[in-house]
Amino acid sequence: MAKSTAARRSDAAERPVPRGRRQPPPAQLDRLIHERVRLGIVSALAVNDALTFSELKRLLKTSDGNLSVHARKLEHAQYIKCTKSFAGRVPQTEYRLTPAGRRALEHYLDHMEALIRATRER
Repeated sequence: MAKSTAARRSDAAERPVPRGRRQPPPAQLDRLIHERVRLGIVSALAVNDALTFSELKRLLKTSDGNLSVHARKLEHAQYIKCTKSFAGRVPQTEYRLTPAGRRALEHYLDHMEALIRATRER
């Protein structure tokens, strides 16, 4: 009889790690940032003081709706700040990375680097 997925995971977690090899850090990735478009947003904002909705859309090659949903999730988590204004009669939305967003990105990058190092050491 085939084992369930949970049973296979449990068996794998109990296997001893060979001497001289380190296990990768436990999976504690920030799922909010880990998604491709959201990672793109925070990464782009980490290297730019601010970007407009149009600039992010063009940079990430995504649709209005897709960018809007992902940006809203990051804003709700207080990782980015959204400022709405008008340039003449044209509405303009600008995004900035918050200090909490920068810390979350740094933590995410540190975690990914640790996973890469652990994988390469094998």
